[in-house]
Amino acid sequence: MSSFSDKSSSFSDKSAASSGRAVPFLPQEIIRKKRDGEPLSAEEIEFFIQGVADDTVSEGQIAAFAMAIFFREMSMDERIALTCAMRDSGMVIDWSAMNFAGPIVDKHSTGGVGDVTSLMLGPMVAACGGYVPMISGRGLGHTGGTLDKLESIPGYNITPSNEVFGAVTKQAGVAIIGQTGDLAPADKRVYATRDITATVDNISLITASILSKKLAAGLQSLVMDVKVGSGAFMPTYQASEELAKSIVAVANGAGTKTTAILTDMNQVLASSAGNALEVREAVRFLSGEYRNPRLYNVTMALCAEMLVLGNLAKDSAEAEQKLQQALDSGAAARCFGQMVAGLGGPDDFVEHYDRYLDKAEIVKPVYATQSGVVSAMDTRAIGMAVVGMGGGRRVASDNIDYAVGFDQFIRLGESADSSKPLAVIHARSEAQWQQAAQALQQAITIGGDYVATPDVYRQIREQDI
Repeated sequence: MSSFSDKSSSFSDKSAASSGRAVPFLPQEIIRKKRDGEPLSAEEIEFFIQGVADDTVSEGQIAAFAMAIFFREMSMDERIALTCAMRDSGMVIDWSAMNFAGPIVDKHSTGGVGDVTSLMLGPMVAACGGYVPMISGRGLGHTGGTLDKLESIPGYNITPSNEVFGAVTKQAGVAIIGQTGDLAPADKRVYATRDITATVDNISLITASILSKKLAAGLQSLVMDVKVGSGAFMPTYQASEELAKSIVAVANGAGTKTTAILTDMNQVLASSAGNALEVREAVRFLSGEYRNPRLYNVTMALCAEMLVLGNLAKDSAEAEQKLQQALDSGAAARCFGQMVAGLGGPDDFVEHYDRYLDKAEIVKPVYATQSGVVSAMDTRAIGMAVVGMGGGRRVASDNIDYAVGFDQFIRLGESADSSKPLAVIHARSEAQWQQAAQALQQAITIGGDYVATPDVYRQIREQDI
């Protein structure tokens, strides 16, 4: 497809070797400089990452490089250089030949439980004139994966050809697919090494890993949903805020207009957690059948910022009016239906979703062991309970059971009693139901002090850094 260009050769074109001069850098010298706390130049970082991409840098050198960054950190200029080098290590999509009639916008989340926003957000923004070519991931640890949710739809193809990806994006305004090996391949090697060398939790490396994949998708603007709370990737509000500021500074420095929004993950975001259950909730949201208030607030905040960044609305108030119209008119639901059909799913999925989504054999509520106000949730533990039922992966090779999970979750501040369950469990067997019930009862705190938290904490724009 002519609208996709491969810029991986740009490294070798810029290298000293391509001009006939001696190669000025050695990987071990770059590692030494960072180990000793010296700043790295953009050229040094680019050289090292090109070596990662073409396998001339060893796994041991990647590990040493990551550990040096872990202890010495990187300046913002270094983070921008690292992100751009990883972005450009493979194919960078160029959409200009598609002649889209609106801006190319996207959103990315740091992950959570019941975080199904992408499935509504993409169609809602598309219905307002944006184009959302969203490249998503699978579940990781306790967090659910957008691709796993979509694969609960029979026939949905998360790995279409470039031609189909572009055509569906143009027709439906949105296409949600998986990452190909051509996008930011250096990040894949770096992340695999970080995962086994205790260097995952570093702001510089996290920033570059997230953004290199997203920016390779050829976006004009991006909204980052950075989670805060017991189900968040970052352990504290301060850490989530630091990551958000880093992402905004680096993405804008790399040439993509970006805003971050801090949103709450102290409880399950949607009313459900589990792949087919969340898809069902997303369709009900789009059709107006049911909209969880917290999910609505977070989704609208993210969508509104996407419209403002894409110059589709002058401010958040105008954006929210347009988004509500897209929902009320059925336009957003139609965009979702077009996306599903275009990527191989049923043509009538939105109208008859219940025919197509797998269902568990046992569906019954679980109640608290005592009555009282729900004061806290261990959201991560709830996510792991879904994984324990087979709704997520312990290892990459695990198959997923799309039908299992929870729905009709109680919310923080509500009273649990004999008439108000904690949730409804969808299980394959009585033993699985019992195990999930015990996990949920242990994850939800009844009684004690309840302190309300906002659904949306704050926005962080470039001028706020």
